[in-house]
Amino acid sequence: MAGRPVHTFEVVRTEPLSEHLIRVVLGGRGFDTFQPSAFVDAYVKVVFVRYDVDVAALPQPLTLDSFAGLPDEQRPVIRTLTVRRADPLTRELTIDVSVHGDHGLVGPWARNAQPGDPAYVMGPAGAYAPDPAADWHLLAGDESALPAIAAALEALPSDAVGKVFIEVAGPEDEVALAVPDGVELTWLHRGGRADLVGQERAGDNAPLVAAVTTAAWPPGQVQVFIHGEAQAVMHNLRPYVRTVRGVDAKWASISGYWRRGRTEETFRQWKKELAATEAAEEKTG
Repeated sequence: MAGRPVHTFEVVRTEPLSEHLIRVVLGGRGFDTFQPSAFVDAYVKVVFVRYDVDVAALPQPLTLDSFAGLPDEQRPVIRTLTVRRADPLTRELTIDVSVHGDHGLVGPWARNAQPGDPAYVMGPAGAYAPDPAADWHLLAGDESALPAIAAALEALPSDAVGKVFIEVAGPEDEVALAVPDGVELTWLHRGGRADLVGQERAGDNAPLVAAVTTAAWPPGQVQVFIHGEAQAVMHNLRPYVRTVRGVDAKWASISGYWRRGRTEETFRQWKKELAATEAAEEKTG
């Protein structure tokens, strides 16, 4: 990521959407350099800069290299967040953040953000958008995938057909979504925070896994978007979709956004190792 441009935004406003979901809207000068993505699963790297770093004194234009000369303890922390909406007309970048008390870095940032606070962003990137050639759509995920699923639903044509499964802690975490008439939305309640519930309601036993693998499978070409906790998604739903249902890779966007018991740094290393293993298996298979 060294050398990548860092776009300078500022917090415009925040808004609670549910018990554990806060919307953070960024504006300011960011759209002077930020170019929205055409993909509905667009994500950005938010660069969390320490309060004692004088960003104006760093090499400009601002890139990740600009922070390289800082002592290790002053270097920024980077987190990946999904873009809920990027509007070049209003020049606002909207990010919906899951908040669980003081857990982690991103949640407290969203809860405590104030208008005028600086926000530094790299990206965006993405890979998925609804394909009008699909006969039906399958969208599934937990809270971490909710912003992308919401954006995908808004991008579907009005006559789209499909199934949507979203796993959250409980009914207090359901939010209003724009769902075409032909798309069936099912909310799944696991009964607690995703990283704290017992194994009987997580990973292999996540409600999302049972719901997707037991759902009726309509005829025709499906386009799949499934993201969320890695054990549930990569070790259960990906094999089900790709092997059991025989969905070709070009019709399936499936990946883990996070994994229980891992920080973002160790999760990133795990994903790299998993990708290398899968590539080797495909080459030998």
